[in-house]
Amino acid sequence: DVYAPLLKGSAKDYSYEEAKEMVLEAVKPLGTEYTDVVKAGLENRWVDVYPNKGKRGGAYSSGTYTSNPYILCNYTGTLDSVSTLAHEMGHSMHSYRTNHAQPVHYANYTMFVAEVASTVNENLLIEQLLQKETDPAQRMALLNQYMEGFKGTIYRQTMFAEFEKEAHAASERGESLTPEFLNQLYLNLVKKYFGEDLVIDDEVQYEWARIPHFYRPFYVYVYATGYSTAVALSEGILHGGQDRVRKYLEFLSMGSSAYPIDELKHAGVDLTTPEPIDIALEKFAKILDDAEETFAKLQQK
Repeated sequence: DVYAPLLKGSAKDYSYEEAKEMVLEAVKPLGTEYTDVVKAGLENRWVDVYPNKGKRGGAYSSGTYTSNPYILCNYTGTLDSVSTLAHEMGHSMHSYRTNHAQPVHYANYTMFVAEVASTVNENLLIEQLLQKETDPAQRMALLNQYMEGFKGTIYRQTMFAEFEKEAHAASERGESLTPEFLNQLYLNLVKKYFGEDLVIDDEVQYEWARIPHFYRPFYVYVYATGYSTAVALSEGILHGGQDRVRKYLEFLSMGSSAYPIDELKHAGVDLTTPEPIDIALEKFAKILDDAEETFAKLQQK
């Protein structure tokens, strides 16, 4: 079960007040101008915080050109809820900065860059928590959350994108997209991506049919590119000096005034090269090493 937590009973609960402080602490590397707006948003009813009767699930950031951004949240006190708050505030700050910098016709941004701003905040949060946490069990919970992001967003979404690509290519060749063909294609890809060490249940071949993203063709790849870009950017923000921070904040203000690939180049990431993917996978390797060391300490107790 690739979704099973590595440790039982290690999860902490966080009050919403604690979550707000954690998010504010996490985004401090982006400077006071950014942090002050985040603080104002958290204190001035930008966020619909808790689950409620008749309220839709999940989380979402929305707004208009002339309004503040607003966040739909369903906060439950878990680490994932804190991370979701950071994520949605990343979207909201992207919208806020773009709306204040661009005319209305350039105020929207594409899906290609949308997940970058949100995931940078998630990564800054987890990095800040790991820097402070010394208890091995709690570090393991944080590392598990971090690794899930890489697995679910880079590897799994790339697998989805390859499934889409191969299915459409088969259709263009005039082949019939029967359930049997799609089942076998998906099963082969799961085996390819997860390797021989994982027991692959035969029933996983049907999973493609329950993934709604496939009904919006060639969409899922932006999760993998966005996550890789966000890892590269957050590493630059934390270790690359104020120039990297300045360029990132300028990127958040660009809206659709330039092509997405050029906006990311301005921020310091060139997706026409393998470099950001390499940086992300190198980071994943370091997190895995940290997890193995932390798990070894737990085994000694």
